[in-house]
Amino acid sequence: MRLKIGVLGLQGDFREHVEVLQAMGVETVVVKLPEDLEIVDGLIIPGGESTTMGRIMKEVEIREPIVEKAKAGMPIYGTCAGLILLSKKVVGHDQPLLGLLDVDVERNAYGRQVESFEVDIKITELGEKPFRAVFIRAPKIVRVGGDVKVIAEYEGAPIFVRQGNIMATSFHPELTRDFRVHEYFLKLVEA
Repeated sequence: MRLKIGVLGLQGDFREHVEVLQAMGVETVVVKLPEDLEIVDGLIIPGGESTTMGRIMKEVEIREPIVEKAKAGMPIYGTCAGLILLSKKVVGHDQPLLGLLDVDVERNAYGRQVESFEVDIKITELGEKPFRAVFIRAPKIVRVGGDVKVIAEYEGAPIFVRQGNIMATSFHPELTRDFRVHEYFLKLVEA
């Protein structure tokens, strides 16, 4: 079976995810409307501005279809703002969320845009070689529910988590040429 991966294309760095997936030989669809979800096997929610993305999701009426697809088992991967949207709660903010991942997050916890950084992290499930993680206005996971598996941490805080068919990272793997996080997601979709 040939996988078809959707990348939510409402706002943010969705093009970078599309480029990575295409470089990996994966068929991609930029998802902008609910009907686009009907033709994909998995969905990536990119980084960007989570409040804006949440508002647009509501306007184009795609929020509920994403939740329904996730509850039916479709794998979803959120990076940065995507992690925020997947979370149950954002500390100090009231914004539209999908609530599919049992974590609470703090927005911009690693600093503003000018304080963005890259760091090598160990992700045991991806092998011995360190992964170069890019943090841009990254959210910090401040609470993890019991069913959430922590895959990687940075300075004691989870930065890569998975709960069933939902996975998320605080960092941006699409901004590197290391495809291992995307490969991990594709294995989740294939399963």
